Formats: sequence, structure tokens, C-alpha cells
Amino acid sequence: MNIALIAHDSKKELMVQFCIAYCGILSRHELCATGTTGKLVAEATGLHIQRFLSGSQGGDQQIAARMSCNEIDILIFFRDPININYQEPNETQLLRLCDVHNIPIATNIATAEALIHALERGDLDWREIVKD
Repeated sequence: MNIALIAHDSKKELMVQFCIAYCGILSRHELCATGTTGKLVAEATGLHIQRFLSGSQGGDQQIAARMSCNEIDILIFFRDPININYQEPNETQLLRLCDVHNIPIATNIATAEALIHALERGDLDWREIVKD
């Protein structure tokens, strides 16, 4: 499956720790990420990650484009719900695209762990059936 990773600055370390913890599962899938998040995760885990631009430079829009073309199966997007983010319209677009294209999304660690365990059990295989 194709998994996209995005994390706000205050959540990047959480994303790194999540990817370290689930490196074995993530290594069996295709990963992409916004620039800085992808760099930090790749350095910490050794995972191969297709890196796009940083979010502020349009990386989230590059991921959104892949979502629109059904090239993303899961989005893990660790958002900071407290601090105001100037890119909030882009975030809304990502959330909307997940709904339009039936892409499971995790916006916090609890949901990310539920998704990763479902992925490991094969519970998300229905996406492959729908694509065919």
C-alpha cells in the first residue's frame, strides 16, 4: 500500500517515534512524505521514503495531487490542534480528499496505531478490491 506521512513541526518527533516503533510494518509498503518529515523519518529509521517539497513549499499539495489520482491508500497526518497554522486551507483540502476517495486518515497517534494494526492484520485489503 502507498502510505503518505505528514507532520506539523510540533509533531515531527512524534512521527519519527511512531515510524521507529512500526518500522517493520512500514518497510513492507511504499512511503512518501513532505520534505522535512520524510528526511527526519528516513534518517531515524533507514526507511526508503519518496520525499516531496516541505509542506510550506507545496509538499502537502503534491500529496493531495497523488490522492486525487488514487495513488495514496493511507494518510498519516499528525496535526497540531492547538497552534494556529497558516496552511489550514491545505489541511482542509487533504481531509476532504480523504473523504472523497475513501482514504483512511490518522490525525493523531491513537488513530495511527489503530490503522497500522489494521494494515498488519490485512483489514485494509478492501482498498485493493475497490481499485480493480
